[in-house]
Amino acid sequence: MDTSHAADAPPFLSVVIPVYNEARRLAQTLQTVAAYLARQSYTSELIVVDDGSTDRSAEIVESFCATHPCVKLIRNDHRGKGFAVRTGMLAGRGRIVLFMDADLATPVEETGRLLPWFEQGYDIVIGSRALAGGRDVTRRFHRRVMGVVYNWLVRLLTVHGIRDTQCGFKAFRREVIRELFARSRLYGPDAPTIKGAMVTGFDVELLFLAQKAGYRIKEMPVDWHHRGETSVHPLRDPWRCFCDAVRVWWNNLRGRYDSRT
Repeated sequence: MDTSHAADAPPFLSVVIPVYNEARRLAQTLQTVAAYLARQSYTSELIVVDDGSTDRSAEIVESFCATHPCVKLIRNDHRGKGFAVRTGMLAGRGRIVLFMDADLATPVEETGRLLPWFEQGYDIVIGSRALAGGRDVTRRFHRRVMGVVYNWLVRLLTVHGIRDTQCGFKAFRREVIRELFARSRLYGPDAPTIKGAMVTGFDVELLFLAQKAGYRIKEMPVDWHHRGETSVHPLRDPWRCFCDAVRVWWNNLRGRYDSRT
């Protein structure tokens, strides 16, 4: 990770990783991501947002920060992944801000294929497991089926033309981020504290708002690997994500996305 830029100069890339009780694999994740960024020619920063973990996740990041000055820890109350991603994305100073999952289900090396699309004029580039050229490796059959059904419903109600809205690997131009979060209505500053893990459809709202604003979105095939441990509940979380998609549809119908306030 290049640290040669002036302290007040924004880096080219900010990488945001939301974390909730990831102590078992977090040290390896930080080493892998930091090592990859250090090999690149551009400047970068790594922002880890701890979503109120009850294990040693925050302490592991703090220890890593002591020897890696371009790594930053933000501690949140436990308000869910959507709020954690929001926190990190708004804190990112890079020209491009990427969020990715702590389990590295999408390998960090896919960043090298993602960034060139911004040079072609895209405002947002998202990873996809559904496009030709992408690989969805070892994900259980029932989760694949639920993913297909969910994304069909999302395309019907809200986000059109995108095959995979839920892959945890998405990058945005920095100037786009504040516009989208200023208009968002789900998991914003008033998000309540919660108990336990909570998977949500916050991605759907961001992509819907981006399409509504006319931003150019590139869906890029990526490799995706099921990492064994998961906080996704097979029934509760898909239902919550579906309800979020309906909420986005209803908010739009009521004109709640037509104002920046």
